Amino acid sequence: MATKTKNVNPVESAGTLKYQLKTFEKIPIKIWDNADDGAINIAHYIALRIKHKQQDNDHIVLGLATGSSPIKVYNELVRMHKEEGLSFYNVITFNLDEYYPMKPDSEQSYVKFMNEYLFNHIDIKKENIHIPNGDLPIEYVEAFCQEYDKKIDFYGGIDVQILGIGRTGHIGFNEPGSWLSSKTRLVKLDHLTRRDAIKDFGKEDDVPYRAITMGISTILKAKQIFIMAWGSHKSEISQQAIEGEVTEIIPATFLQSHPNVKYYLDHAAASDLTKINTPWLAGICNWDDNLTAKAIIWLSLKINKPILKLRDDDYIKNGLSELIALHTTCYQLNIKIFNKLQHTITGWPGGKPNADDTNRPERAQPAKKRVIIFSPHPDDDVISMGGTLLRLVQQGHEVHIAYQVSGNIAVHDVDAWRYASFMQEYVQASGLDSTDVDTAVNKISKFLDKKSSNDKDIKELRMVKGLIRRQEARSGALYCGVSPKNIHFLDMPFYETGGVRKNNITDQDINIIMDLLNEVKPHQVYAAGDLADPHGTHRVCLDAIFEAFERTRSEKWWNDCYLWMYRGAWHEWPVDEIEMAVPISPDEVLKKRKAIFMHQSQKDQPVFPGDDEREFWQRAEDRNRDTALLYNQLGLAEYEAMEAFVRWKFK
Repeated sequence: MATKTKNVNPVESAGTLKYQLKTFEKIPIKIWDNADDGAINIAHYIALRIKHKQQDNDHIVLGLATGSSPIKVYNELVRMHKEEGLSFYNVITFNLDEYYPMKPDSEQSYVKFMNEYLFNHIDIKKENIHIPNGDLPIEYVEAFCQEYDKKIDFYGGIDVQILGIGRTGHIGFNEPGSWLSSKTRLVKLDHLTRRDAIKDFGKEDDVPYRAITMGISTILKAKQIFIMAWGSHKSEISQQAIEGEVTEIIPATFLQSHPNVKYYLDHAAASDLTKINTPWLAGICNWDDNLTAKAIIWLSLKINKPILKLRDDDYIKNGLSELIALHTTCYQLNIKIFNKLQHTITGWPGGKPNADDTNRPERAQPAKKRVIIFSPHPDDDVISMGGTLLRLVQQGHEVHIAYQVSGNIAVHDVDAWRYASFMQEYVQASGLDSTDVDTAVNKISKFLDKKSSNDKDIKELRMVKGLIRRQEARSGALYCGVSPKNIHFLDMPFYETGGVRKNNITDQDINIIMDLLNEVKPHQVYAAGDLADPHGTHRVCLDAIFEAFERTRSEKWWNDCYLWMYRGAWHEWPVDEIEMAVPISPDEVLKKRKAIFMHQSQKDQPVFPGDDEREFWQRAEDRNRDTALLYNQLGLAEYEAMEAFVRWKFK
């Protein structure tokens, strides 16, 4: 798998400091290059503990979590069982939580989750599996919770507990306000927690309001705790949990009192930690160009003074005197960083023909480039880089758009039914043979009449929803001037499960991307690097692109191709990381908005809105204007809006 080489971090891949820093962390942390490495390390630790207990003819008690964070841990444990003979005959498990009410065979139940990702693939005894019962009558729940804690104590307590962290700081379902002495109990779910769960349930009304969860005191009795956070959307809460004061408002801070806890993060989740985000406040730094730029941009924005107006006193008063000592005066340093930012700005995202490209983000040659824009969902292209798309087309480049998945689960049932019934009436009115259409529409109608949140969409309904999104995507691309023959619908198979939970990518998915790359032979590729996507499709689609690039290294076009990453509806690149900033004029902002409006099924109230109440076009415009404002605050020209990109470099 490809790895990014752009930024130099003040920590090594496994968390070892390159230089001495003041410690801000109140929990031991370990930072990994990627989530896979961290999860595998936890799995190997658990496997070693299991084997040690087996040697002593003893059992081991594991506290298990659900959600996206531990899946890779379970994948590795399953692999070791199948390939290395790791046995689980002596393992006793207790899961953290379960929605209430929740039937164990429901699609969203944690019983189903654990069976799918772990229990059905190993030799654990069924009687050794314990998961809170979400199907109990309410009058029996309190007694069940008390018995749950007693069972944990009966088996000697939890030996290894794994945790994720929610964006409210919850561990298990211990929401803000949970008390230190809390035990297993029925709780009310926080609004943000329920909003995050929409990705599993389809709509907010179907997300339970309550859950059964182990309490804080139950968790803290574990002998060893691993807590995981992967991705940029976990960076802010991780910083608060690791560096903040202990408070009931952020239940994860209670872990600071545990004698044997480790907090595992990838670089994205660790990005807000002091020694990563502002290491100059923590001690002596290794001042390379990237860190210098980061510090000066931080200083300029902190004191609200343009870069070229910064003075020595500003550096000294804000903990950056070391930079002055290294450069004698801040004057040349200010100019250097100002020029660095200035060189990221270009109105020619495909390169400016017949121009000196020494300090430009893109090459001047070839003047007309072949470009592929990969859009994970059918609207990410116009939402995330619609202005740049317009520029590329206007400047004569051969622009291809590849929609990676159908996006069919993100269409409301009522919209699908409206289109299906329209199709039926159209066929009838036109006098065409309507037998097959009537059969399909009737099947959809019967399914929707009885559909519950536990039901996966049937094939016929998925097809209608996919066609809706396909036509919207085609309309948006054509509005932007893309040739119809250059619009590609990849319909990657991993996505087509009929439900929110997707399959892993396979060679079939990767080969689809490879075939397009080898067909177009691009000079530029744009891909979504927005890993805060609330239901994970962006991450999977990006991994597939990376792997496709790795497998096409021997192709002639490969060495003459730049891979640019954009971000989407959730957040933008930090200014110090931006390598290409494309200004958007007021007219282009309006054109981009109209292109987004072509996606009518995502208008007003999309199926998966995330935790942001704004519509996608509003988020995009606000984000683009904020980027332009930041550049202006730093002392650069004032633009209406900007789209930002980072170039991915392969080793």
